[in-house]
Amino acid sequence: MAPTGQEVELAHGEQRAVVVSLGGGLRSYSVGGRELIDGFATGEKPASGRGQLLVPWPNRIADGSYTFDGRLHQLALTEPENNNAIHGLVRSVPWTVGARAADRVVLEHVLEPQPGYPFTLELAVEYALSDDGLAVRITARNAGSDACPYGCGQHPYLTLGTATVDGLELKAPGGHVLLADARGLPTGSQAVAGSELDFRSGRRIGEAKLDNAFTGLERGGDGRAVVQLRDPESGAAIVLWVDETFEYLMLFTGDSRPDVNRRSLAVEPMTCPPNAFRTGDSLIRLEPGQATSSAWGIARAR
Repeated sequence: MAPTGQEVELAHGEQRAVVVSLGGGLRSYSVGGRELIDGFATGEKPASGRGQLLVPWPNRIADGSYTFDGRLHQLALTEPENNNAIHGLVRSVPWTVGARAADRVVLEHVLEPQPGYPFTLELAVEYALSDDGLAVRITARNAGSDACPYGCGQHPYLTLGTATVDGLELKAPGGHVLLADARGLPTGSQAVAGSELDFRSGRRIGEAKLDNAFTGLERGGDGRAVVQLRDPESGAAIVLWVDETFEYLMLFTGDSRPDVNRRSLAVEPMTCPPNAFRTGDSLIRLEPGQATSSAWGIARAR
């Protein structure tokens, strides 16, 4: 068994996707033989969050501690250099392969009560290929007897095969950006209008160092917010969409990560902002038996 557990390959026309049972993550997605995400090799554990599911919270929780319904909880500090708990509890646990077809698979996991998160979640992630591209749906149901806090996200890196993202054009829908301290924790927000972080009309990334959470997402009539990455030389482009449950998008050029270092752009859908378990901002409260579902997807632009 590979370090990433069981691998499942999906196919639809000229599209291919590979998901792994370790963490229920996305290893690769290609169209016509061209990789559209900067993933990881067979048998290689994902670095820098590549393709990983971020459940039951995305991003960071300050000091790993939070209060919910009057009870104080302490999580492990999985980002010890900044004294934070980061990216949830399922990235390194095995998921089970459930319903499966040539172009679709569902992976499942039961998150059992544990220190810092004494709740039970029944989790499922569906990956499906169609003529519209790759669609991902993350579902959680509170299988415990108490209400619980919940948020989710995922961590794909987009690529168009260029050496860096500097020459690529980015169009991103965020109208506001969260300000953050040195620990990556929000300190406020501001409008992007007139700033170097305004990508709403589309422009070259250039030397911009992105490690920012955006909100106030502009949406189409279908409720989706869309990010587009385009190579002006080849004309190739990729789009990533999120449904209305994802109120935040994290954009990250990976300058601090030697294995990334601007060769791809992380576009991370998040239902809530960093530190939501402490602030309550956009935090989902799941009552016993209640379920919630969030969807996002990737496609080559037509």
